[in-house]
Amino acid sequence: MPKFEKHIFVCMNQREPNHPRGCCDPSGQGELQRLFKTKLAKRCIPGATVRANKCGCLDQCELGPTVVVYPEAVWYGHVTPDDVDEIIEEHIVGGHPVERLVIPDAVLNTTHKKESF
Repeated sequence: MPKFEKHIFVCMNQREPNHPRGCCDPSGQGELQRLFKTKLAKRCIPGATVRANKCGCLDQCELGPTVVVYPEAVWYGHVTPDDVDEIIEEHIVGGHPVERLVIPDAVLNTTHKKESF
């Protein structure tokens, strides 16, 4: 099997309600990941080309829900279901990250995430 052209990882981490770090999948239903898969299929983008995977904690909880797209290593924060079409159209199809959702490199893996993004 050839390599995927794009690989979308959607954080599915859950924490108890009101946890100070937040939670990427509070309902535990995996809505964002399922939405990516459904919308990619509607666009006739084959799963052998672009894959949307569930993943465990990406450790960017304060910025969640978090999504990362490889091979570019573009990290998105505060992703909502309303953002999925735009990410697919602009980034996955068009090759241009959705800048308003990109987590700046200076903020990734820092302790001051909420104030910086």
